[in-house]
Amino acid sequence: MTLFARPALGLVLLALAFAVVTYWRVTQRQAEALRAYPPQGRFVDVEGHPVHYIQRGSGPDLVLIHGASGNTRDFTFSLIERLEDRYRVTAFDRPGLGHTPRLARRGVTLGDQADLLVAAADRLGLEKPVVLGHSFGGAVAMAWAVRHPEAARAVVDLSGATYPWPGELDRFYATLARPVVGPALAHVIGAWVGEAYIRDAIEGVFAPQAAPEGYAGHIGAELVIRPASLTANAQQRTDLRADLRALSESYPALDLPVEILHGTADDTVSLAIHSQALARDVPSARLTPLPGVGHMPHHVDEEAVVAAIDRAAERAGQR
Repeated sequence: MTLFARPALGLVLLALAFAVVTYWRVTQRQAEALRAYPPQGRFVDVEGHPVHYIQRGSGPDLVLIHGASGNTRDFTFSLIERLEDRYRVTAFDRPGLGHTPRLARRGVTLGDQADLLVAAADRLGLEKPVVLGHSFGGAVAMAWAVRHPEAARAVVDLSGATYPWPGELDRFYATLARPVVGPALAHVIGAWVGEAYIRDAIEGVFAPQAAPEGYAGHIGAELVIRPASLTANAQQRTDLRADLRALSESYPALDLPVEILHGTADDTVSLAIHSQALARDVPSARLTPLPGVGHMPHHVDEEAVVAAIDRAAERAGQR
């Protein structure tokens, strides 16, 4: 045996032990997340692919689409309760997040997501809904309107990412989106990331406001740190800019009502790059800036969001 054989063998055994423990912890944490945050709604089948949805209320149809690293619980915290007295509200888990399985390991586009949710809405019998999308969900809502204008009555774009932006891609998400390396890193994160880190991340999304009391315990962030969700989320975020470059070319042709809300203090999605540009390029778009509000207006200024939904419905002839 050479001089370095034993130390090398020790490192291999240590790495193997770490991998085994990591896998065990991931398995346990995934099971705990599913027990703590089971599906709140039902599933609709779209050509063999289950889509998790929550549906409440009655009246004209309204669809809610959550953002990156999110799920339907973002809307069940309080917003749906404000709307279900006069709308039939349907909130979907986007593929790869919440309880909707990912469509594929890689290559899932905005169009793929919009097509899936439009088909799910059709199978549920939704009648030309108003479609609200928050953040990444705003991009999906715009893809819905561009690709399926016959299946949307109006769009409410809430702090939506709707245009390509300058700068480098986020290295963290780009790494998570890579084959082999990404899933390995996702397992390490899923096994070892702590609750304090998750809560800090939630507070960062709400800045400069604070997350409402009870939100962190309600949202089910533990669902997001499952390896499959981490890699799906990363792939979608990494590919978003290129998807938006192509999608945004079709915005000027839209003629359905578009209501845009965006906080002036949002440092997650730029008001100028996204919402001001959308208001400029879509003739039927109306932008309402929310002074001092960050990236989560549906929690910070719920009244303004409900009013925007009502305006969209009224402009579309639903109210």
